[in-house]
Amino acid sequence: QVQLVESGGGLVQAGGSLRLSCVASGKIFSINDMGWYRQAPGKQRELVAAITSGGSTTYTDSVKGRFTISRDNGKNTVYLQMNSLNSEDTAVYYCKAEIRPVGVPRHINYWGQGTQVTVSS
Repeated sequence: QVQLVESGGGLVQAGGSLRLSCVASGKIFSINDMGWYRQAPGKQRELVAAITSGGSTTYTDSVKGRFTISRDNGKNTVYLQMNSLNSEDTAVYYCKAEIRPVGVPRHINYWGQGTQVTVSS
């Protein structure tokens, strides 16, 4: 069974940094896009950053220049380096990956369980 497991969230002061990790495990044939989303209380879930299998990246405007997404294809892992954090970055961060499991003829969207990031001012 394929699953995504996130780690690295926590409490940090404004201006600080955190690095999130998300590992995909199970019987995986291939992975296309991977990305990070976040959902703050009372708000809709939004895309933070995404990365293709070839390494092309996309960021929402509010994190450009502060966050960096990267991936290690050999480890089926995606990272989100978050610098210069502010209170508006407080949210639950979710990892998403388009994964083709072994024996399945198409890619399926999988989500992690979420990790809390809290930025104190």
